[in-house]
Amino acid sequence: MIELSVQLVLAHLLGDFVLQPARWIRDRNKHRFRSPALYYHVGVHILSMLVVMGLNCRYLAAMGIISVSHLIIDGFKASLHGKYNDRLLFLTDQALHLLVIGGVVLSYFPAEADFSLLRSPETLLTLTALVFISFASGIILKVLLSKWSGEISSDKKYQGMSEAGKYIGILERLFIFFFVVTGRWEGVGFLLTAKSIFRFGDLTTNKDHKLTEYILIGTLLSFGIAILTGLGYNHLCDVLTGK
Repeated sequence: MIELSVQLVLAHLLGDFVLQPARWIRDRNKHRFRSPALYYHVGVHILSMLVVMGLNCRYLAAMGIISVSHLIIDGFKASLHGKYNDRLLFLTDQALHLLVIGGVVLSYFPAEADFSLLRSPETLLTLTALVFISFASGIILKVLLSKWSGEISSDKKYQGMSEAGKYIGILERLFIFFFVVTGRWEGVGFLLTAKSIFRFGDLTTNKDHKLTEYILIGTLLSFGIAILTGLGYNHLCDVLTGK
């Protein structure tokens, strides 16, 4: 099961990300199902599967299903190009391809599929921690910092890319969480140092003490929440495993 999954995912990565020229994507977006590039792309996927898996008669049906589904998914994605957000289309496209691959693998190895792990206490605890770190903590920080945000002039608050700070904060807390969970505390120190270096130039240029204090409070709160979440996660994991 794992071997087939890895083979199909590798073939997908080769076909979609390594062996697909940008001009094929442009032609496909322009001509959709009439684009020769769409069929070239599917042909490359077939060749990728043959190279990775070999001519295994057992998996010919799997190759056929994946090839036809790829044609349909990419064709409709091209038809929707320009009507919806490109990031949404890309993520949906990749998710559908992976779902098809997963369905094909399960059709060959139905007895080995065990979904009980998805409902285990450990999995639910991990998902809870990740959702809290990613989204809930961002809202908590916004509420906690609202006391001081009004003192920072609007022209100095949002000088970067739209919502970039939100996603930087999410990634920052996720990295810290994983560093704490894995016991790599030096990673937390490195991340704090790196952020301080990147921020130093902006803060010294602005010469705004309120902005400096605001960013410092936000950084320490963000790091603190991530560290406490990681420590709490480790403790609850120990309780669940009886350590």
